[in-house]
Amino acid sequence: MKDVEIIKARNVLSSRSRANLAKRLRVAAYCRVSTDSEDQLNSYKSQVQHYTDLIKSKPEWDLAGIYADEAITGTQVTKREDFQRLINDCMNGDVDMIITKSISRFARNTLDTLKYVRMLKEKGIAVFFEEENINTLTMDGELLLVILSSVAQQEVENISANVKKGLKMKMQRGELVGFQGCLGYDYHPEDKSITINEEEAEIVRYIFRRYIEGAGGSVISQELEHLGYKTKRGSTRWAETTVIGIIKNEKYKGDILMGKTFTLDPISKRRLDNFGEEDQFYIRDHHEAIISEEMFEKAQEILKRRAKPRRLGTDGKREKFSRKYAFSCMLECGFCGSTLTRRSWHSGSQYNKVIWQCVTATKKGKKFCPDSKGIAEETIEQAFIESYRLLCQNNKDVLDEFIARTEETLSDGNAGKQLAKVEKDIAALDAKRDKLVDMRLEEIIDKDTYEQKYFDLSSQIEQLQKQREDLQESAETESTMKKRIAEFRKTLEENEVLDTFDRYVFESIVEKVIVGGYDEDGNKDPSMLTFIYKTGFKNSLDGTNFKPPRKNSKTAKQNAGLCSHTTDEAKSMYSYHSNTTAGRRRYFSPVSLKTDNTDPASYKMSHSAPAPHPCTSSAPGSAAPHPQCRFYSNTTTMQRYLDFLYRSNRSAYGTADACPRIRRSPCVLYMLFRTEKAFPRY
Repeated sequence: MKDVEIIKARNVLSSRSRANLAKRLRVAAYCRVSTDSEDQLNSYKSQVQHYTDLIKSKPEWDLAGIYADEAITGTQVTKREDFQRLINDCMNGDVDMIITKSISRFARNTLDTLKYVRMLKEKGIAVFFEEENINTLTMDGELLLVILSSVAQQEVENISANVKKGLKMKMQRGELVGFQGCLGYDYHPEDKSITINEEEAEIVRYIFRRYIEGAGGSVISQELEHLGYKTKRGSTRWAETTVIGIIKNEKYKGDILMGKTFTLDPISKRRLDNFGEEDQFYIRDHHEAIISEEMFEKAQEILKRRAKPRRLGTDGKREKFSRKYAFSCMLECGFCGSTLTRRSWHSGSQYNKVIWQCVTATKKGKKFCPDSKGIAEETIEQAFIESYRLLCQNNKDVLDEFIARTEETLSDGNAGKQLAKVEKDIAALDAKRDKLVDMRLEEIIDKDTYEQKYFDLSSQIEQLQKQREDLQESAETESTMKKRIAEFRKTLEENEVLDTFDRYVFESIVEKVIVGGYDEDGNKDPSMLTFIYKTGFKNSLDGTNFKPPRKNSKTAKQNAGLCSHTTDEAKSMYSYHSNTTAGRRRYFSPVSLKTDNTDPASYKMSHSAPAPHPCTSSAPGSAAPHPQCRFYSNTTTMQRYLDFLYRSNRSAYGTADACPRIRRSPCVLYMLFRTEKAFPRY
């Protein structure tokens, strides 16, 4: 048998390239600290200096570079730029060996440690951990490396748990945690307090006001950009999510909620919204509010209603919610139950008209809702003014009695008391069940008895929990109804007289409007308007009485003629009507003229004689005027008086219309027209 010579191994994985056999080992050092505290920074500098001196002191080593990450956690690789640069240099063949202080400096994630050690080992690159004295090319298996890297990962998990516990204790004491300021508030880190920034607070108030008026987040963001407002960070670009985030923020009503998000684990550092997985801490009246609590709750109600899943139509499209217009989502078809959509007829022309039509008839076809008809927007507005007048005047006693009874019923409601009792019973049963578990653990009772009693207690608790849900809903309904009654009464007190349509008043007291329906005889009436108020009070009106005249009708054309005396029948149906843009009553008396001579009979004619009187076949001065004209018996005198008004730069139309005794007189309308022709407005 021949002798076999054994050549001892060097226990070092040699490079596969023959060209590198004669070269010295290129060594790179990796250093890292987790925070930017003074002690950590000193440690960082010490590591860099130590490995620089160590590599230079070895004659067989060449310094390939010092790679260091400052104030960056080791649980993730993505944020460690120098670590990634080191790995890239190793893959490019620029480094033969890596030296680092410990496994925890290299990575605190077991998966990352094994991944990169194996990757480097395939290239023949060693990683030397100084504290553990481990060389990845000479170690016996990966068991020790896995154990030590798991210990490093567990250490960071323990640190994270301790930090979270400390933050929760601070929140429980009422200390402000995790807040760095928001639009409308300035944060003061020295005492951890927040104060109002008035310039930014105006933007917040504008956002809430527009949102309550019906504008959406996208519309508000566009308006803010056009107005030139800036975000908290100074940007002029506003996103819809930014506006909605402001609407949701409870800080603007003076409260603060801490613990809105939580970290899932310290390795992935994934943050999630807290939907009850972790404790939250709510502090009321923590700081000065920018908006009232009522406005905030109203905005949340709109937000909740918009976020609620809308029903699907037969075509599979979701029902939209919009509050762009006063009647959006407020009008309901009395025949099919669908909403009414806003449409514009003859847009871009002089005959433009805004109407509301049943969405079923417009989208699917008239055959699906044949009885509905389009109704003019002006008709609904004027009908509401009349309904409001009837509500405040004719039905005031009935309405007051209804509100009083509703308030009395709500005050007698015991949903809150019952809810407190049920919650107390649930807590008592929970305590009994916990005690039962302890008795079973101590083997005081047998298994069969334990299971029977546990099942009974669980059944009782489940029944009480269902009862609690019902009572919570009832209590919430009572609270909402109380707020509605209070707002309804407040609106009626502040707006006793309504001359023009007011969107705020409409939205404050009206729940919805049913367009179309059936009269007392059961006949279909597409013009019927039923206003359903938030208190439950209903009022039905005939929409034909408020229908505006057609712009291209013969009557409208005759009104443009010289001798037209047609009265506006639609507007005469209202309890009050005014052409003034301010929507207020303007009464005028001749005595208020700044002149010594206020007798209308003394004014002389300043233009040619008028055309024949519309009420008689003779000249204006030769016959008695129209029976409705009670203000002046002689139309020539009236003409002179109106001439004086125009000479005094006063609006004859506004004056005559405001006077309750002459506003419906054909004689006056005739005189107004003649005066307008003689003295055109500039």
